Amino acid sequence: MTDVSLLSSERYHRLARLQAAMALPTEQINPLTAFVDVGSVGESVAQLYAAQQVGYTAVAKALPAISQLLEAMLPRFEAGGRLIYVGAGTSGRLGVLDASEISPTFGMPAGRVMGVIAGGEKALTTSVEGAEDDEEQAIENLTVLSLTPNDTVVGISASGNAPYVLAALRYAQQRGALTASVASNSGSKIEAVSDYPIVTPSGAEPIAGSSRMNAGTAQKLVLNLISTGLMVAMGRTYGNVMVALRPSNTKLETRAICMVSALANVEEPDAKNALQQTAPRPEDWHVRAAILMLTHHLGLTDAIELLATTQGRLAPLLDTPLIEGQ
Repeated sequence: MTDVSLLSSERYHRLARLQAAMALPTEQINPLTAFVDVGSVGESVAQLYAAQQVGYTAVAKALPAISQLLEAMLPRFEAGGRLIYVGAGTSGRLGVLDASEISPTFGMPAGRVMGVIAGGEKALTTSVEGAEDDEEQAIENLTVLSLTPNDTVVGISASGNAPYVLAALRYAQQRGALTASVASNSGSKIEAVSDYPIVTPSGAEPIAGSSRMNAGTAQKLVLNLISTGLMVAMGRTYGNVMVALRPSNTKLETRAICMVSALANVEEPDAKNALQQTAPRPEDWHVRAAILMLTHHLGLTDAIELLATTQGRLAPLLDTPLIEGQ
């Protein structure tokens, strides 16, 4: 280990001056990594890892706020509303990433969960200067989406003060949409214009001001909980199994067959046959319908109609006989 006591005290003075100049907690100097550049690679990695653990603690404290958002969002989403993430930079990329994974994982139609990023598609891979400050663009980007009161707009900003996100949330409120925010500093501007503010005070970053680290980790966890929690509540899983997945590749085709085989207690060839009866192309297979066709000895139409009686949820159809028989 590097003996930091042997280093010049001038470093402490320099960092202290910078600390005094930084207003936001996410821009403060993290003492855990103040000497991250003078040790071995192993020491540096260990310090960076240790400094990021605060992100997990911050999210744990925000669980009640996340739950309240989901309770408010669910009836709107069930009525056809959308979940729309809005962010700039890293925050925007995380929103787009989370949204892009919902369709293949949970079989949700395209457009029901989406991400809007300042600077457009180019900003996904390249920094677009000034995009975070473009309030007019934020309004234009949401205007084309024709927001309704059933939509939920979640603004994501580490500082909580990004003008693009702030303008988007204000516009969403004007259109009657439900609004929420994810910020890493308390008392931020976006918190003030959110129906459901989610605050994850992740503190000083391992690299001062680099919100892709602590704040980014916390944001990714929050978005995972929002989208996955919503899909679970929508009945897109049976237990923790993704029974509504869209088999868009060989791996997912195999997984679909395995799920139907196990959950319906049939051999894999029979499971595949049932899936093929639901649609000719694997990416269109209806996994839940195939399971019901086999467990309830139904045709495709009847299986889909039965599923509709529980709003797509398998649990009431598969678990109830077991519970009654106990």
